[in-house]
Amino acid sequence: MKGFINLLKPEGMSSAYAVTSVKKKFNMPCGHMGTLDPMASGVLPVGLGHTSRMFDYLLDKSKTYKAQFQFGYTTDTLDVTGQTTDKTSVIPTKEQIEKALGDFIGEIDQIPPKYSAKCVNGKRGYQLARSGVEFELQPKRVCILDFTLDNQIDQNTFEFTIKCKGGTYIRSLARDVGEKVNSLGVMSKLARVQSGIFNLDNGVWVTDLIDSDNPQKYLIPPENAVDFPIARLTDRQATRILNGLFDNLGYADGLYRVFNQNEFWGIGQSKDGILRIKAYVR
Repeated sequence: MKGFINLLKPEGMSSAYAVTSVKKKFNMPCGHMGTLDPMASGVLPVGLGHTSRMFDYLLDKSKTYKAQFQFGYTTDTLDVTGQTTDKTSVIPTKEQIEKALGDFIGEIDQIPPKYSAKCVNGKRGYQLARSGVEFELQPKRVCILDFTLDNQIDQNTFEFTIKCKGGTYIRSLARDVGEKVNSLGVMSKLARVQSGIFNLDNGVWVTDLIDSDNPQKYLIPPENAVDFPIARLTDRQATRILNGLFDNLGYADGLYRVFNQNEFWGIGQSKDGILRIKAYVR
């Protein structure tokens, strides 16, 4: 069996627990892309079996988040689950925030939260932070495609829509926007509403998957997760490729969705006319 489950994780549940529910339901190993913090909800793509090999080819896809930031204080985790480390009486106006957001569009350097899975000398940042170890994380380049202020919830809470590339930390944006408007900010709510082709419309909530008598109906074919052009092989061409015999098939350089007749085999890459399977999911 192969395919993706677009799992919708509720607030308060760990990503590990959510993915385990898929493993148990299908009785096979699974992998997931883009871990969500327990306080976050939304889209968590899970690949069944060898389908997870395709994740490397999905990392460049855009993601969309709905987030709420609270201004006036900050915490050690940069979200409302952490311990308050500083406060300020300065609360920005809607107009001040909207003016600041333009500085975050495009490629920017961002320092990840210390409470994150970012590695420092072989240790996860959150492991070091919980142990009280002092350390610094280096800035990383991320890409923000769109950043809009949608609504003011109350005096110090604002709601945003953020469209970005993979690797962006929304908690860090809360901190950085707070600094930009001469205040302090933390993330108070987060929902991932889209990741590539996966969105709220084609997803299934964890509880609905667990209760389903026909979980296969939620499978998304792996070939639908990418939009590369199609390379369709004959049986002879497929057999030769699997045996390490590579012929010039005339395909232009680039990535392809490879089919043997009508069966999807995975992601292939053509270079100088030679096609090789890079992520075999059959």
